[in-house]
Amino acid sequence: AAVPLVVFATGRDLVAYPEGYWDWTHAKSMVIEADHPLADPFEGIHHTYANARALTGLQSGDWQAGAVLVLDLLNVNATDNTVQEAERKFIGVMEYDAERFAETGGWGFEVFAGNSTTERVVEDGGTSCFGCHIAAKGTDYVFTRYRD
Repeated sequence: AAVPLVVFATGRDLVAYPEGYWDWTHAKSMVIEADHPLADPFEGIHHTYANARALTGLQSGDWQAGAVLVLDLLNVNATDNTVQEAERKFIGVMEYDAERFAETGGWGFEVFAGNSTTERVVEDGGTSCFGCHIAAKGTDYVFTRYRD
């Protein structure tokens, strides 16, 4: 007997886990400390990666469908006058597609918990993520600037 195909409707387009993002261009790193207004949940070491289309977007401001930015957020281990990476808090992903994500400035947002490639955190279709990114409207809702 044939096995029926079951399709789950999520009500939104899902942003995929960014397989291989470590091989993409490292665009920037920064640290948010405990007293920063966004420390909850963004305290830690941020590494931002851009796939080839996102790199073009960062350099030119021309964003094409399929551009993906990854925020790899890690806890901090500060000891012996050093600041080092500790366990991963989450991986944040922004994917550009003006049609699929028209309601959030052309960007789809997702957060993957810890080291999981499947445990999704975003529950509102990216609306809350976009709410903060509105502050970067002048740069197409992207906070990251590519460092030469």
